[in-house]
Amino acid sequence: MYSLVFKLFLFVSLFQISTSARKLAQDEPNQFQSLKYHKGALLSGKISVNLIWYGNFKPAQRAIISDFMTSLSHSPSKTPNQPSVATWWKTTEKYYKLAAGDKTPSPSLSLTLKSQILDESYSLGKSLTDRDIRKLASKGDQYDAVNVVLTSADVAVTGFGMSRCGTHGHARGNTGKRGSKYAYIWVGNSETQCPGQCAWPFHAPVYGPQSPPLVAPNNDVGLDGMVINLASLLAGTATNPFGNGYYQGPQNAPLEAASACPGVYGKGAYPGYAGNLLVDATTGGSFNAYGANGRKFLLPALYDPTTSDCSTMV
Repeated sequence: MYSLVFKLFLFVSLFQISTSARKLAQDEPNQFQSLKYHKGALLSGKISVNLIWYGNFKPAQRAIISDFMTSLSHSPSKTPNQPSVATWWKTTEKYYKLAAGDKTPSPSLSLTLKSQILDESYSLGKSLTDRDIRKLASKGDQYDAVNVVLTSADVAVTGFGMSRCGTHGHARGNTGKRGSKYAYIWVGNSETQCPGQCAWPFHAPVYGPQSPPLVAPNNDVGLDGMVINLASLLAGTATNPFGNGYYQGPQNAPLEAASACPGVYGKGAYPGYAGNLLVDATTGGSFNAYGANGRKFLLPALYDPTTSDCSTMV
């Protein structure tokens, strides 16, 4: 299991991703040579994404996440405004081309939002362990799937807000198919438990430089924070689904496609400043990607393996 953790890196940025202290500065773009490819499989083929909602989520909150997932595969005709979520996601394709080498065509990944499962009765209680997360993840498809467990603001998860904002991993499926396994992700709503760690820049950070929080583009600090963390973990799941894909550092605490660029959302980012972002003229919400149904999202920079830089949308 690979966690999205927050860290005090040198001059203390904020929250979320990296398990290794690492300085971020625009004048030092190459903090390490590259994310190493460990010769394992990347997530490829037609993969269904299943959302498991655990706890109390309003329909409007569920729509934010489902619209984000739908946005990943939207064509330019469906999302004419740029930069788009789909354009952001295309950076992951570079990992597949590098992994394939001279092989053509290179493997590809197609994500489709399939089912949404509601567990509003807190079937496992309001204090969950990693084992509970895996049990909830098993409610989704167990073959060619990514099952995303989303826990509401009143649910405590081991390590949440203390060492991580979410995690991803994999498990063997019970489909009867040989070698069947599926990927899973967990992300929690940090609005009341740890927004300074897991919902920055929409909440003041607990440590480090203090600047006014940005306005959340969907007017929900907790859910907009979940989008950031889900996006980070989804990129890690695609490029390092089984622990032997692209990563840097220890296998149980890796830097991955998004976690290699903590705290960076736009050009000019530095500790306490997310970078130069777009601002909605009506709501004042800060964002860097357009999505489905008129949505706007703030997404993390992704590490570009062809340039060894953090690639930003704006």
